[in-house]
Amino acid sequence: MKPTSFEYERPDSLDAAMRLLGDNPGAKLIAGGQSLGPMLNLRLATPSLLIDISRLEELRERAAHDGYVVLGAGVRHAEFEDGRVPAVLNGFFERAARQIAYRAVRNRGTIGGSLAHADPAADWPAIMIALAAEVEARSVRGSRRIPAADLPNQALETCLEVDEIITSVRVARCGEGARVGYYRLSAQPGDFAEALAVIVHDPQRGYTQAVLSGARQPPQRLGQTARAVAAHCSGNGKADLPAAVEADLTAISGTHDLTSYEWKVRRASVLRAAQEVCV
Repeated sequence: MKPTSFEYERPDSLDAAMRLLGDNPGAKLIAGGQSLGPMLNLRLATPSLLIDISRLEELRERAAHDGYVVLGAGVRHAEFEDGRVPAVLNGFFERAARQIAYRAVRNRGTIGGSLAHADPAADWPAIMIALAAEVEARSVRGSRRIPAADLPNQALETCLEVDEIITSVRVARCGEGARVGYYRLSAQPGDFAEALAVIVHDPQRGYTQAVLSGARQPPQRLGQTARAVAAHCSGNGKADLPAAVEADLTAISGTHDLTSYEWKVRRASVLRAAQEVCV
């Protein structure tokens, strides 16, 4: 199939892009186009106007500040993979970016596009929630910061208003001794994740977060798992990690079906990520 007819604009500034988006409720933004392109061809998206923001330098920021890093929404996956963004946690960005699709996709896809698309099988939404990142969204009405955990409403839907553009992501730098557990299960390299577990433990900041996402559910924070990991790492008690993981999975799914394939995949993914942190 081919896309339906649409108008095309390539604004030369962020302000111009925001004006176009505000004046055209049926418009869609395109940067890398790795998600939107197939949706256009399948007519799952039928915008009246396509606004190309791929060349806006205002969305290309990569800056390290005291205690945090700011990453422009237009930074591409390949730039994370190649170490061309400020470090946050022991080469974690490079490791995670290498798992995203294929190099051709990573050369075009952007972090802002991934967060705005909100595919539950994508990597960046879960990773940014685990890192307690904040997303900056702007429109002609002003700007606001949105916690990454509050950005997705459900699969393929965010809390962004129709005239808002994600402009950057703010991520706190982890302290010395911080550890990350990251496990991604897919049918073969480059495929979307059936299950993706990310656990960040930063004792210097007193911060631990565990997140699970996958093909059938948006990212979910696992509170009991995070507490069990923190207790295990601190040596304050012998945490029962499997029990904590199972309690979180039961709370998410409403069932305790240890025999189902989906349950086994989720449980194994979270446990492997936890074991990486607690080794």
